[in-house]
Amino acid sequence: MRIGVVGLGYVGLPLAVAFCEAGHEVVGVDSDPRVVEGLRAGRSHIEDVPDRMLAGAAERLRPTTRYADLAQTDAVIVAVPTPLTRNREPDLQPLVACGSALAEVLQAGQLVVLESTTYPGTLRERFVPLLEESGLAAGRDFHAAFSPERIDPGRTDYTMRTTPKVVGGLTPECLERATELYRTVCDEVVAVSTPEAAELTKLLENIFRSVNIALVNELAVLCDRMGIDVWEVVDAAATKPYGFMSFKPGPGMGGHCLPVDPFYLAWRAREFDMQTEFVELAGEVNQAMPYFCVERIARALNDHAKAVRGSRIALFGVSYKPGVGDLRESPALRIMRILRERGAELSYHDDFVPELSEHGLVSEWPEDPDCAVIVTAHPGLDVERIVRESPLVVDFRGVTRGIEAANLVRL
Repeated sequence: MRIGVVGLGYVGLPLAVAFCEAGHEVVGVDSDPRVVEGLRAGRSHIEDVPDRMLAGAAERLRPTTRYADLAQTDAVIVAVPTPLTRNREPDLQPLVACGSALAEVLQAGQLVVLESTTYPGTLRERFVPLLEESGLAAGRDFHAAFSPERIDPGRTDYTMRTTPKVVGGLTPECLERATELYRTVCDEVVAVSTPEAAELTKLLENIFRSVNIALVNELAVLCDRMGIDVWEVVDAAATKPYGFMSFKPGPGMGGHCLPVDPFYLAWRAREFDMQTEFVELAGEVNQAMPYFCVERIARALNDHAKAVRGSRIALFGVSYKPGVGDLRESPALRIMRILRERGAELSYHDDFVPELSEHGLVSEWPEDPDCAVIVTAHPGLDVERIVRESPLVVDFRGVTRGIEAANLVRL
């Protein structure tokens, strides 16, 4: 089978490689010529797809910037970004541009699957009409389906093969075609009745996490005021064998899904005269955490007779999660921006992020900082060295538990 993948990022590239490994020919389309050039040269820009894995797919993977090359494929999977605007409303411009470009090359009999996370109704109301500008009718001349991506960068215990794949088709025939496609790379395919059900499934998964993270983050702020160790409370609650799922507090949420998805559903709900107050409140709580973290740093410095202005503050870990270099929506970047606005002198150390060009910084182990802040604890981070060498350490990840030191402050 010949398969096209539009968008060769954290979702699209692993998907393209998986289909290659299953024996399919894959045309990978990306709008960034640098990405395409790198892939053609055997260089991967995604941690989950190391160069050796890319090399194994090289004979079957054809990276290109041309949508025209998709005309001869049997199926096209779309994995383009669906970010938010500055006003935190859905930005479907990449998706609209993709749909318009696909309409110019769409062929009768092709299957088009949308994987980009979005609000219920996007496939049917926004994407399919763009494709039908080709003169072909969805469900009659071509097939359309939605299947939410379930990529968790850096994760190795659940793979493309072992993670169940949810699929919703525009018609029963569309669902059948999409199910057949994904069964070649996934052990289990979960069919739902409509694309809208599949779209909402993805939002529910991430909103569930967002709400629970917001709950424990709000509890962390309360524990800070009450002088209670939130980490001890969470660990104690987690000993209950039923009715409780452990979530850890932190400096906020990052990545391509959790900070974005709740706002997609909230925006869509307003079209149905409903305010998803619970969902929106969780987003607001998590968005506020970097500001709380800065205040906690300021208070810790004050206790050491120092102000934020002029202090040398070193951040450990600036990507949004351990083990990856993904900076999308990383709370560390917001913390850095606020600290810089308050006059702090910043440095950072992150083995996965060699430089932050927008801040004019490169990763380095800090020398003689006034305060070291653990924002993202990558595997192998020497927390004992941090505590030993820094006059003040603020830990937002709880990785220093078990260390008793007068210079140590935890969330």
